[in-house]
Amino acid sequence: KWHDGAPFSADDVVFTFNTLLDPKTNTVRRSSYIIDGVPIQFKKMGTHIFQATLPKPFAPVLVRLSIPILPKHILEKENINQASFNRKPVGTGPFKFEEWKSGQYIRLSRNDQYFGKKPLLKGIILKMIPDTNTALVALEKGEIDTSGIPPKDYERYQSKNNLDIYRFSQLNYTYMGFNLKSPLFSDHKVRIAISHAINRDTLVKNVLKGFGRPAYLPTSPVMWSYPNESKIEKYGYNPEKSIQILQEIGYKKNTKTGIFEKKGIPLEFTVMMGKGSQVGEKSAQIIQQFLTNVGIKMKLQMMEWSSFNKLLDEHKDPKDFDAVILGWSLGLDPDAYSIWHSSQYPKGFNFIGYQNETVDKLLVDGRLEVERGKRKVIYGKLYSEIAKDVPYYFLFYPDSLVAVNSRVKGLSSPGPAGLFNNIENVYIAKSTNP
Repeated sequence: KWHDGAPFSADDVVFTFNTLLDPKTNTVRRSSYIIDGVPIQFKKMGTHIFQATLPKPFAPVLVRLSIPILPKHILEKENINQASFNRKPVGTGPFKFEEWKSGQYIRLSRNDQYFGKKPLLKGIILKMIPDTNTALVALEKGEIDTSGIPPKDYERYQSKNNLDIYRFSQLNYTYMGFNLKSPLFSDHKVRIAISHAINRDTLVKNVLKGFGRPAYLPTSPVMWSYPNESKIEKYGYNPEKSIQILQEIGYKKNTKTGIFEKKGIPLEFTVMMGKGSQVGEKSAQIIQQFLTNVGIKMKLQMMEWSSFNKLLDEHKDPKDFDAVILGWSLGLDPDAYSIWHSSQYPKGFNFIGYQNETVDKLLVDGRLEVERGKRKVIYGKLYSEIAKDVPYYFLFYPDSLVAVNSRVKGLSSPGPAGLFNNIENVYIAKSTNP
């Protein structure tokens, strides 16, 4: 049953996917249900049975169908883009929505009517703490039970008796993305020159304190599709090569400023990132110094996350940024159509405006092929093509460092799914202190 007591049925499932396919719905996930331009057809077959009819084979289909379902009885007469449901959701899971204080917290309570194993916790409070340092203070005071730990603070928190520290790999990567609609970054040689100017090993050492590894591809080493790195163009650290490339394409260094120029216009750009990201800010500062060393000026701009996301999501061409430092969390399937296909700009995750016919075709081929071995070959070619193109400068694959108060028990095994994957099993141990 839904949290409000209404029965859950196949009507809700069909309604959810048809809503996603409706052009009036503001969503970047529609492409996950359209194959070669033809949408998947969804049909109710019984109270708890629905049928999905695909126009062609679609390898990621089971992963794509594994999404939260919407309650038809609440939303069928609503404009989902503006519905109050978006602030007061109703689900079917082990915990129910209770309260949302913007910028402060979301409160959940146990769903005693849950169809599966009854949760052990009475409730959960999700606190919004945008600043890492503030979150760590709250963790030390016992005001919160879990928080991510910046690499620089790992040793300090590892020694605290009341905290358990977990380190594990995730399906994610961090990158600096270039606005390819910008006259500066539309030049492939400029992107290559920037790549040669930066030392990834230094970033891993100084930003991650060794808790991670250099990244060269838009996937994760823990993903089954990860290819042999030896066949990938890495454009490794070579500042002399960087300078040489810039000179070859007509840039000359201004002897007074030390910055390269072309037709009197200095080679400079601004990189944007969200406020509160210590990893992003530290990475940007190190990259800035590397680029300064070869004669490229990079300015830093910190933005509130809501404004930052609005800038990237805006449906305009070109978008108002030069470059960004961000990270992608990946799904269980290597399909990355929504990030890299040219059709996903400007309304989609391809906010840098990447266009490559070979990549477009490989993205489609990877969806149509269902045999894993053949898919791995396709994605190997895809990753190689993107790495050669340098639409992103891939920074690193960061390890997850998570601190959990020792009173919290029943956690999932550390891994890409996180520590709270089986949330029903989590409980608070009684204190043994007097």
